[in-house]
Amino acid sequence: MATTLQGNQPMKGVFSRWLWAMGWVTGLVLVAATVFSVSAHAQTNRLENVAVSKGSSGQTIVRFSLSSPISQAPAGFAIANPPRVALDFPGVANGLGGVRQAIDDDVLRSLNLIQSGGKTRVVMNLNKPQQFKTDLDGNMVVVMLTGELQDEATAASQQVQHFAEAKPGDIQHSLRDVDFRRGENGEGRVVVDLSDNSVGIDIRQQGKQLIVDFLKTDLPHNLARRLDVADFGTPVMTIDTFVQGNRTRMVIEPKGLWEHSAYQTDKQFALEIKPIVEDPNKLTQGSRQGYKGDKLSLNFQNVEVRAVLQVIADFTGLNIITSDTVQGNLTLRLKDIPWDQALDIIMQTKGLDMRKNGSVVLIAPRDELALKERQQFEAMQQIGDLEPLQTEMFQMNYQKAQNLQKLLSDPNQKFLSKRGTAVVDERTNILFVQDTAVRLEEVRQLIRRIDITVRQVLIEARIVIASDSFSRKLGVRFGSQAGFSFNNYAVGTTGSLSTAPTVTVNTDGTTTRETRTPTPFEIASRTTRGAGFPGYSDRGGLNVDLPVGNPAGSLAMTLINLGSGNLVNLELSALEADKRGKVVSSPRVVTADNQTAVIEQGTEIPYVTPGSANSPATVSFKKAVLRLEVTPQITPDNRVIMNIDIRKDTVGQRVQLGGGFEVPSVDTKNVTTQISVNNGDTAVIGGIYEEEVLNDVDKVPYLGDIPLLGYLFKTTGRSSNKTELLVFLTPRIVKETVETVR
Repeated sequence: MATTLQGNQPMKGVFSRWLWAMGWVTGLVLVAATVFSVSAHAQTNRLENVAVSKGSSGQTIVRFSLSSPISQAPAGFAIANPPRVALDFPGVANGLGGVRQAIDDDVLRSLNLIQSGGKTRVVMNLNKPQQFKTDLDGNMVVVMLTGELQDEATAASQQVQHFAEAKPGDIQHSLRDVDFRRGENGEGRVVVDLSDNSVGIDIRQQGKQLIVDFLKTDLPHNLARRLDVADFGTPVMTIDTFVQGNRTRMVIEPKGLWEHSAYQTDKQFALEIKPIVEDPNKLTQGSRQGYKGDKLSLNFQNVEVRAVLQVIADFTGLNIITSDTVQGNLTLRLKDIPWDQALDIIMQTKGLDMRKNGSVVLIAPRDELALKERQQFEAMQQIGDLEPLQTEMFQMNYQKAQNLQKLLSDPNQKFLSKRGTAVVDERTNILFVQDTAVRLEEVRQLIRRIDITVRQVLIEARIVIASDSFSRKLGVRFGSQAGFSFNNYAVGTTGSLSTAPTVTVNTDGTTTRETRTPTPFEIASRTTRGAGFPGYSDRGGLNVDLPVGNPAGSLAMTLINLGSGNLVNLELSALEADKRGKVVSSPRVVTADNQTAVIEQGTEIPYVTPGSANSPATVSFKKAVLRLEVTPQITPDNRVIMNIDIRKDTVGQRVQLGGGFEVPSVDTKNVTTQISVNNGDTAVIGGIYEEEVLNDVDKVPYLGDIPLLGYLFKTTGRSSNKTELLVFLTPRIVKETVETVR
């Protein structure tokens, strides 16, 4: 079956001009393009007939009959969404007499014909995307629609990204929870809790939707739902989660310009959809670097640069304005590259540059654009020199008007023009600025940025000093005594202590006694000795005196009683002490952003400094304080950077200067550093750990070294002192409160 369209066939309908434009402005994949000059003979060529038929293999064949043969097949391109094929007939007029022709075919739906600029463009509206081949047969152009076509951009957008490969095996996974959150910068964050960290995940963009497939994953009934998250103010509008086969599919529908990124931490998968702020000066939008345009292919042989730029304009839908000075031809072959990269290659090859404003792109030689911009700036400067001045009053709320006046009048800053002035009324804190309208707007924006309340930070420091001391001592007092008379002389051997009680037995039988409380050693000694020995002075009977001072307990005994006052006495004393303590100091201070705050508490120690013959002695003071000095800086992401100086001083020993004067020493613990901490977090910024272990032995020479028996002739002691200093710091940003003033 064939359908023939003659030049005198009546139109079956008028299709609006804007609908035709939609057909070729959308994303295109250019297969070939050739532009050539129109000769005087081609000016009279006409498109007289269009015939549509089926080939032997079922392909659709379109034959265009011309009044005169052409030397080269017309250039064309095909797109998939919407499905169309466009052909350009240079130097050919539309002789069919209509703009739109309907076709009764299962592949080809209709034809649009537009004559403009010495050429006729034929747009074939298809029912499904098709590839095509063009051939010449005398004065006839034969176009064969050969099969399915997938648009490059569509294929790229539907490309599956294997975020996480599925583990081999038949392990069935499941989703635990699906949540949505809004990020600090307005991004939408979809958070999915997985049953384990080996779930296979595929991500792809399909049209305006983002599809996430969780392979071999079950979905609980309570999570099979639609989340309407439009009220969060992110690009994400809805999130649909449902089961499809042996997988769980999540369909996310964003709005506007956006880009996505995904990451996984253990069993938690997160997908972020970030909004993109459109930049009118960029060809393609997005925060990622590089070329991001839809891909195309170009194959030109000695074609005009202006014609290539027109092809890119048709492909992108941009309004490209080409300067008259853009001339010359070029030959290039590009295959499957982003269109913005192709445009960049063309401009670099021909020494061109561009300026973009919205959807309008101006392309011209670099020197020409630079000259135009220079002329524009010079014209603006002349306007500024002649523009009438305006005066505006600015009421300062938080800034001092004098400080702002110095900033505006600084010759190195150039906020004001050479004719501008700034005057301050100190009483009302008002700034008067006289300048051009453009400079006044800049001053207004500057004041809007800096005349704001300063954020404040509460800084809490905790200084902890922990001490742990342990000591153990063991002492001994050992003595032997013996006495006898020889020719009316009393002879005896014993030790002595000046602090021991004295009991003297005289020759007449009387005794002289010093009255005080006896020690356990003395009590044991007297109990075994009886009435005493004439002429013998009892001073404790000690040969070894190495006791523990202030013992916790003592044990005294008489080991041997030889009779007639001959004794061997022993006293053991012991002490064990365990002490633990903790001192916590917590200074707090509130200060403004980038302002230094100091807080201290402690003692000033007075001491006398000796004078001279001409000057009297003076009294001076030394500080022993707890001091916190900090300068915070709040970052845009609500972290706090702090310069810190913390000092913890205590009074130490006194140093003698001579002449009865002494100076106190100060034990210092100091930390100076700079750290960055999240708001409300606590950081350990420093610590000092000290440990002192002492082993003391006091003994009788030689005798104290005898194994085992030597313990009766020595005192042993062991002590351990541990001290630890830790400094904790917690910054908290003070929240601003808004109060209504009536």
